[in-house]
Amino acid sequence: MTSRWWFYPALIAVSLALVSAGVGALTVVLLWPNLPGLDVLTNYRPKIPLRVYSAEGELIGEFGEEKRALVRLDEVPQVMKQAILAAEDDRFYQHGGVDYVGVARAALANLQGRREGASTITMQVARTFFLTREKTFARKLSEVLLAFKIEANLSKDQILELYINQIFLGQRAYGFAAASSIYFGKDLRNITAAEAAMLAGLPQAPSRQNPMVNPKRAQQRQQYVLRRMAELGWISAEQYKKSVAEPLRLNTDQRDTFAFRADYVAEMARSAVFEQYGEPAYVSGIKVYTTVRRRDQEEANAALRLGVNEYDRRHGYRGPEGRADLPEQPGAELDDAIEEALQDREVVADLVPAVVIKASANEVTAVMRRGDVVKVSGDGLKFVARSLAGGNPDRAIRRGSIVRLQPGEKGAWSLSQVPKVEAALVALDPHNGAIHAVAGGYDYSANKFNHVTQAWRQPGSSFKPFIYSAALEKGFTAATVLNDAPFVIEAAKTGGQLWEPKNYDGKYEGPMRIRQAIAKSKNMISIRVLQAIGPGYAQDYIQRFGFDPKMHPAYLTMALGAGSATPLQMATAYSTFANGGYRIKPWFISRIVDDRGETLYASKPEVAGEDAERVLDPRNAFMMTSLMRDVVRYGTATPVLRLGRNDLAGKTGTTNDHIDAWFAGFQQSLVAVAWIGFDTPSPLGPNETGGVAALPIWMAYMQKVLKGVPEADLEPPSGIVSVNINPVTGLREPGGASKTVEYFYTETQPGSGEEGAFARDTNRPPEEVKNQIF
Repeated sequence: MTSRWWFYPALIAVSLALVSAGVGALTVVLLWPNLPGLDVLTNYRPKIPLRVYSAEGELIGEFGEEKRALVRLDEVPQVMKQAILAAEDDRFYQHGGVDYVGVARAALANLQGRREGASTITMQVARTFFLTREKTFARKLSEVLLAFKIEANLSKDQILELYINQIFLGQRAYGFAAASSIYFGKDLRNITAAEAAMLAGLPQAPSRQNPMVNPKRAQQRQQYVLRRMAELGWISAEQYKKSVAEPLRLNTDQRDTFAFRADYVAEMARSAVFEQYGEPAYVSGIKVYTTVRRRDQEEANAALRLGVNEYDRRHGYRGPEGRADLPEQPGAELDDAIEEALQDREVVADLVPAVVIKASANEVTAVMRRGDVVKVSGDGLKFVARSLAGGNPDRAIRRGSIVRLQPGEKGAWSLSQVPKVEAALVALDPHNGAIHAVAGGYDYSANKFNHVTQAWRQPGSSFKPFIYSAALEKGFTAATVLNDAPFVIEAAKTGGQLWEPKNYDGKYEGPMRIRQAIAKSKNMISIRVLQAIGPGYAQDYIQRFGFDPKMHPAYLTMALGAGSATPLQMATAYSTFANGGYRIKPWFISRIVDDRGETLYASKPEVAGEDAERVLDPRNAFMMTSLMRDVVRYGTATPVLRLGRNDLAGKTGTTNDHIDAWFAGFQQSLVAVAWIGFDTPSPLGPNETGGVAALPIWMAYMQKVLKGVPEADLEPPSGIVSVNINPVTGLREPGGASKTVEYFYTETQPGSGEEGAFARDTNRPPEEVKNQIF
C-alpha cells in the first residue's frame, strides 16, 4: 500500500486539471459564439478627420477628434515595420496570434522583477478594436480568442496594416503616419531609424513616453527599441550607434504639420462644412479643396507680418512680457524655473519666448523652452537698446525677464516683442471672385478673430471711389472743378452734431478738378460731391458693389467712409472697377469630396463678362480706374511707383484720429486690400496713415505675386472720348492748345463756356450744381 502513496495526490492533480480544462473549454464554448464579428476589420472605416487643401492640393488644415492618415503596408518604410516588430512582437510572422515563447519570456522577466508584456500585435488589434483595458480573466481570454479568430480570417500583412493605422500614439495621433507628421513634421516615408524607434516605443505608454512631454522617458524607450533592432540583426552596430547619437528634431510647432500657413482659410472651410454636414464632417473623411494658392498665401502672410513688425518697431519697445524669479545657481532648479515661466507662452508667428539669464548693454543670454541657449548682440539688440541702458525699470531687461527672440539670417537672433496691433490682407480674382489669399491676422494661434471677414471697420477715404463713381452717373466728370475750402454743416444734415470737417493735412487748395481731388484725397471735395448728388442716392448706389446700405447711413459723413465694411467686402467692391463693371461674389471652396472620392459639391462661380451681373457702366469702371491710377502716379500712394508697373490703381484710407489705415488696390487680374488697426479701436499714432501703415503690406504682397505678370493696358470702352482741357477750369481748350487731356463720357464732354462741364447734364440744373459745390 505504501508503494502507492503517490496515487491519490496524482489523482487529485489530474482531477483538478481535468476540471480546469473542462471549465476552460466550457468558457471557450460560451464565449466563442459571443465574440464580435470581424466586419469592422474586413471593412475598415476609421474616423478620418475633415481635411482642407489648397488650390494645388496641399494640406492646409485638419479638424477632428482623431488625427489620422491612412497608409497601405507597402507604403510603410521597412525601418518602421522593423521598429514596430522589435518593440512589440518580433515573432509576429511566426506565431498564430498568441506567442507562447513570448509568454514564457515575459513570465521569466516578471519573476526577475522586470515588467514585460506578452501581448502580440494581433492581440493588441483585438483589444484596440473590440475590448477595453480592464484587467480581468474574461477580458484577457476574450482577447486571446479574438486573436485566434483574427489570425484565421486575415493575413499577417492585413493585421499589421490595421495596427499601423489604428493604434493610438499620443498627441491625438492615431496611426504611425499621423504620428510621424505630428512629432517630426515629415512624411512617414522619410523618417530615420532613430525616429522610427521613437514612434515604435509609443504604443506601450503614449502619454508617459511622449517625447513632447517626457523626453527622457521617451529616449529610454527609443534606445530599448534600437537595441532590440540591433539584437535581431535589422540594423548594424554602426547604424545602432549613429541612431542612438542622432538628435531628434521634434515638431514643437504643430502648425508645421501642414504644407503652409493658411489657418484662417482652413477655419473658414471648417465652419462652412460644419454648417452643411454637422458633426459627422469631423469623422467621415471629407476633403475640402479651396481656391487659396500657396504662393499668394505665403506672400500675404509674409507681407502682413512685415508691415505689422515695421509699425511695431516705429513705436518702440514696451518692455519684457513678464518676470521670473530664477535661482542663482545653475542646475535642475534653474531649469525647472525657466520651464515653468515659459509653459503657457507659445510661439507667435516666428517670435519665440525665452527667459533672460544674463544681460548687459552689449549682450543678452536667454534660454528657450527646451533648454536651448541663445546669445544676442550687435544689431540684434538695437530695438531694445534703451531697455538695456537702464532708465524705466518697468522696461528694463535683466535676469529673469521674459522676452521674445526672432530668428534672422545665418542663425542670428534679435530681441523683439509680440505686436499689439492687428492687420488683414485679402486677395481675389476680380473676374470670378476666387479668393487667393486670406491673412486674417498676425498669427492665428494668438488671435483667431478673422479680420478679413469679421472686422467691421470704418473704411475712411478708401470708400471715396464709390461716391465719385455715383457722381459720374449724375453728370459729374473727372474735370469738374470744385472748391477745396472749409465749411460747417448743421447737425440735422449729419445725423448727429455740428460738423466741421477738415482735410487730413489741414490745408486747402481752393478750386480743383475731381481727378486731382481723388488723387490727393481731399475731404472737402468728396463731401461737396456727396452733398450735390444726395446721400440717399449714394446710399442706394453703393448696393451695386455689394455693400449693405444699413452699414452706411445716408449722411454726409459717408463721403469720408464713416460707415462700416470688412476687408473682404472692400476687395469685392473694388473688383467691380477692376473687371469693367461686373458684380462678382467672393468664394473660396472649389469642391468637396467624400472619403470615396465622390464629389459632394463643386463650385460654379459667376464670371465677369459671361454670367455675372453688370452693375456699372463700363465707362464708369474705366474712368474710376483711370482716376485711381493717378492716386498711384502723383497722389497719396506714390510709393507704389517703386514696383515699376503702370497698371496699378487704388486708394488709401485713413479714419479720424488714425484709428484705421487702409489701402485697397488692384491690377486687372488681382485685387488686394490691406488694413491695419487695433482690435479695440484706438489711435495708431501720428502720421500712421493708410499710405504709411497699410500700403507697405499691400506693396510687399503685390511685388511678389505680380512678378512675371504682363502689364495690362487700360483701353477706353465705347462712349469714352478724350478732350484737351484747361487744367485750371476743366473746360475744353479750343484748338488743342493745352497738353492736359481728360476722358469724358460722350454725353458729358465739356464745351468751352462757363458751364461746359455740366452742359449736357440732364439730371441737375447747372446753377443748382454750382451753388452746392461752391
